[in-house]
Amino acid sequence: MPVTKATRWSETIRAVRHPNYRLFYFGQSISLSGTWMQTVAQAWLVIQLTDSAAAVGMVTTLQFLPITFLVLFGGVVADRVPKRNLIVGTRLLAMIQASLLAALVSSGHVELWHVYALALVLGLANAFEQPARQAFIVELVGRDDLMNAVVLNSGNFNAARLIGPSVGGIVIATAGVEAAFLLNALSFVPSILMLTVMDMSGLHVSDRRRRTTASAGALSELREGISYVLRTPAALLIIIMMVFMGTFGFNFIVVVPLLAKFVLDGGSVELGFLTAAIGLGALCSALAIAANRRTTRFMLFGGGACFALLLGAVALSEWYSVTLILLIFVGAANIAFATSANTSLQLATPDHLRGRVMALFMLLVAGSTPIGASITGLAAEQWGVQTAVGILAALCLVGVSLGFLYYLTHKAEVERTSEAASYA
Repeated sequence: MPVTKATRWSETIRAVRHPNYRLFYFGQSISLSGTWMQTVAQAWLVIQLTDSAAAVGMVTTLQFLPITFLVLFGGVVADRVPKRNLIVGTRLLAMIQASLLAALVSSGHVELWHVYALALVLGLANAFEQPARQAFIVELVGRDDLMNAVVLNSGNFNAARLIGPSVGGIVIATAGVEAAFLLNALSFVPSILMLTVMDMSGLHVSDRRRRTTASAGALSELREGISYVLRTPAALLIIIMMVFMGTFGFNFIVVVPLLAKFVLDGGSVELGFLTAAIGLGALCSALAIAANRRTTRFMLFGGGACFALLLGAVALSEWYSVTLILLIFVGAANIAFATSANTSLQLATPDHLRGRVMALFMLLVAGSTPIGASITGLAAEQWGVQTAVGILAALCLVGVSLGFLYYLTHKAEVERTSEAASYA
């Protein structure tokens, strides 16, 4: 019995045996907690300044707008330069952004346009970091441990979502939003240090990786990545679902502050715990599936469908305790779908295209936020927060249904190309 238990645990955390991934993982765990703290603080600051649901949607829109326009070119850059160096540079920019927010709030001179402008700066950093970070994972652990690394990353992200907002809500209530921004700025320091001490010779980079010449045009490289997705059924399946799940489902975080204040009559502490509930469910789900070496279609479609239905239940709830419990399950379903989609897309993509293909994935995850956040904010302002959440849930269900229909009509092609990159 003890041997079985130890083996199961070693399978659950097997990606951590790679030294470079260990550095990346633990640096991320600190930085992400600060990031989630800032997410809560930024939303609460906007509510304090305006008391407007539309303003909360707008600041989120501006934060993700650079991703919408630049993330695909960020993928081109990620395929051209060392990904570690690119990530270090973008994190330095994000650290400066958080420091400026802390200084403005502390001085008492912060205005809404300051928050809007700095949200754009953070979006610029994320537009180039996100595709590089996603594509960097397989270089840290190799293809065999990719799913485990993606799941552990998601668990790390959601552990931070559990810790960061909870602590952030308390920090805001006791020391003000400026303290949350300052703590986020400091959280980037260990992450940057751990990236700089990595052993670059230990990266898992294919010998068949294409050499990208300086003369190659960025637009032609971008077209190459998009063309690959469109002609590869296993990759196209994920993109079809992500058009809806990314735009309307993953952007659900936009309405959590609105639920806390306008539906559940809560404050910053309640907001922190509602956000943390999503992280708790996601973390539990990640730990449950981390030992799996391969994803499944059931995880992809089942996770997506459950997410949509649970989101619909959140739209109907007017009780804090019920919403808190529902959000735990929303987080669990989200992680099942998201890790399955991420892993499936990366395994269906050859090394030399991964930055660009994952940039398309991140465009739908984060770059679609200006659309999703604007629609959500305006719908909440016009028809109420609960109706807005219900609309998001319905659109997610449409996306899952379209993806399942595509799979049924192209099953042989999807399965044939799901591991095509292994032989590319």
